[in-house]
Amino acid sequence: MTALSINLNKISLLRNSREGNYPNIVKHAEVCIEHGADGITVHPRPDQRHIRPKDVRDLAELVRPQPNLEFNVEGNPFAPALADYPGFLELVEETNPDQCTLVPDTDSQLTSDHGFDLHSSGEALYPIIQRLKNQGMRVSLFMDPDLEQIDLAAKVGADRIELYTGPYAASWGTDSLETIFQHHLKAAQLATSLGMGVNAGHDLNLDNLAKFSSIPNLLEVSIGHAFIVDSLSMGMASTVQAYKKLLSQN
Repeated sequence: MTALSINLNKISLLRNSREGNYPNIVKHAEVCIEHGADGITVHPRPDQRHIRPKDVRDLAELVRPQPNLEFNVEGNPFAPALADYPGFLELVEETNPDQCTLVPDTDSQLTSDHGFDLHSSGEALYPIIQRLKNQGMRVSLFMDPDLEQIDLAAKVGADRIELYTGPYAASWGTDSLETIFQHHLKAAQLATSLGMGVNAGHDLNLDNLAKFSSIPNLLEVSIGHAFIVDSLSMGMASTVQAYKKLLSQN
């Protein structure tokens, strides 16, 4: 069954709107874990708009002793140190998550909105990928469903790709849905044939996830924004269970 990793960025975004530590991100991670989440995902940015370095450290301590859970830290591998943000690679190496998902985002982006162009960044990414793998992390690259780019991801040494599903989600209910879905399916099939695992994430929700998770050998989905929105009406425990039930149908 496809693993469900819950992205908790929006919990920390809410917390950061006031002083103090309320809501407590670790407590909400515990609720997700208790009710069946397979992993926790965070995306620390240098501007600390949501996840802060302390959150990454605290969540690493929560997840590390639990052998059936995975901690996934995603972000821009070229993000530098800023104030008390130590730099993305430095933070990842300190906390040593199970998986590091490299994403080509910048602070000016509202959210991640495209995959890597490995023609321009592959040479710089290769030693970074090796550096993280040598520390024992699985390395995933955030990618568009572009077959040429997927081939390059294998050549730079990625263990997995995370397919950027924003366009798929945006096409839900339109005539372009099937075409875009087929692009993702073919990209996933190519990645699998090249020996890479396939993850997916961005704007997946209870409406569109069932179709996407029908892709064979889809190992993990990372869901954050929709999960938190659903939790407002359904409660967090019930929302975890709803997503897990949906994933179990494929």
